[in-house]
Amino acid sequence: MRPPITSTQLEQGSAALPLRTGDRGSAVLDLQSRLAELDLPATDPPGVYAAATTEAVATFQRGRGLAASGVCEPVTWSALVEAGYRLGDRLLYRQAPMLRGDDVAELQRRLSALGFDPGRIDGIFGDDTTEAVQNFQRNAGLPVDGTCGRETVADLRRFQPPVGGADLVSPISERLRVHSGKVTLAGHRVAVGEDGGFMVGALSLSRALRERGATALELHDPDPTRQAATANAAGADCFVSLRIHPDRASCTSAYYRGFHYESVTSRSLAERLQAVLPGILDLDDGGTCGIALPILRETRMPAVELQLGRPTVVVQRVSALARGVVDCLTDWLAASA
Repeated sequence: MRPPITSTQLEQGSAALPLRTGDRGSAVLDLQSRLAELDLPATDPPGVYAAATTEAVATFQRGRGLAASGVCEPVTWSALVEAGYRLGDRLLYRQAPMLRGDDVAELQRRLSALGFDPGRIDGIFGDDTTEAVQNFQRNAGLPVDGTCGRETVADLRRFQPPVGGADLVSPISERLRVHSGKVTLAGHRVAVGEDGGFMVGALSLSRALRERGATALELHDPDPTRQAATANAAGADCFVSLRIHPDRASCTSAYYRGFHYESVTSRSLAERLQAVLPGILDLDDGGTCGIALPILRETRMPAVELQLGRPTVVVQRVSALARGVVDCLTDWLAASA
């Protein structure tokens, strides 16, 4: 097993990005080595980014809920680093920035299967995971420090139900959080995010939400991680991200899927939106898409990203878009009650 990557190695790897077909060198060799350890060997010559490496990267991306471009950009590189961790490789605890990795996701899944709710299975060691670890330690008779070390891992493995022998508590708690007893938008806090390419859309949707009695939190920021952190800190009940794709002619509704887990409440909202928005906007139906985009993975509330093509057409119908989203949110809340 490869030793955990150091911060210096992470910076060096990130500095070479993106890596794509035609690239050569030590960074490509490191990439190929990491892929091989994940049973995705590339048969290209060592250090040469050719067809086999491109396909191995695309296969990895598909398995992680990422866009299968075959290009190793920062999100894919970070996912590769995270994939190298196994539960027990390192101490896991709440820190800043928060620890991420497959070991965290395995910890979350084990806790959830035992009835200790870590929130969604997202591979991020945040406050919900800390509380779940503390609750497990308290019930197991361990020191309650919120740190997952050797003793905690050993007891998690000892108490773990057999494969298929327990359902995860995370989807159940997610549904309960949406079911607040309010069947209208009034009193709900909805975050509306955009990265600078669709400010008019965010403004129009925020206005429509306020007309229905909701509190709208507008987030105009090119960094999805900052958007997610702001929405989390504000205690938003729901997040709607608006993203324009000038090279597309379709409408796609994306929700969080990753680590063999998906946000069931986000998916149900995405399906409602996708049923009506392509017709409203006169765009091709791109369907729903479960994906581990940062904005969907890092938000703690149900979240969708509307990926909209043909911007000149969408801008002309921005009021209809806002009304359609608000109607879908209202129906979604009523169905969740």
